[in-house]
Amino acid sequence: MATGPSTPSTSSGPPLPSAGSFDPSTHATDADCPFCHIAATYPPYNPANPPPANSPLINPERTSPHPATFVILSTPLLVAFLDIMPLSVGHVLLCPRAHRPKLTDVTPAESAELGRHLRVLSAAVARATGVGDWNVVQNNGAAAAQVVPHMHFHVIPRPELRDKRSERFTSTMFGRGQRDDLDEEEAAGLAEKVRRAVAEVVRGDEGGKTKL
Repeated sequence: MATGPSTPSTSSGPPLPSAGSFDPSTHATDADCPFCHIAATYPPYNPANPPPANSPLINPERTSPHPATFVILSTPLLVAFLDIMPLSVGHVLLCPRAHRPKLTDVTPAESAELGRHLRVLSAAVARATGVGDWNVVQNNGAAAAQVVPHMHFHVIPRPELRDKRSERFTSTMFGRGQRDDLDEEEAAGLAEKVRRAVAEVVRGDEGGKTKL
């Protein structure tokens, strides 16, 4: 969360961090990196009080002419969004805003935030999809199946795992399988459900009552 004061709440959405607490120009970026583009496009918001679905702050078309982006979490250090070619409904990505090619490149502060929000996202995705089994996957380098050279975690719900007894362990663990293009109409509703679930988990943490 931002450490600086927040702007007053308005009817257009929840309070945002002050201009002094988040400056995209201070975050290392790569001009060709799609995740850097997403991070530079969407400002942070309070995860416990996300903007409404029709807010311009999270408009999926803000990344045009690149593919639409369905943001589900946005903090001064991190951003999470739906995978555009998901392995299952609810497949999400979590990455630092700054361009960090591999896990070993993240700062201690980013590492701590990634760990904290991986648990939040896992609980929120499980709650929003109704799927209680999931993988958390993180690849480092092309030989390790990293496609976008900007460090990121996958959270992948596994609704059909018990029915695929012939599936090899490696495929189950590392998320290999059939990818489908994200249906944008369905994605909008799903992203809203996950954002609201994130808010519930964060508020539950604050009250000491988090559960799946």
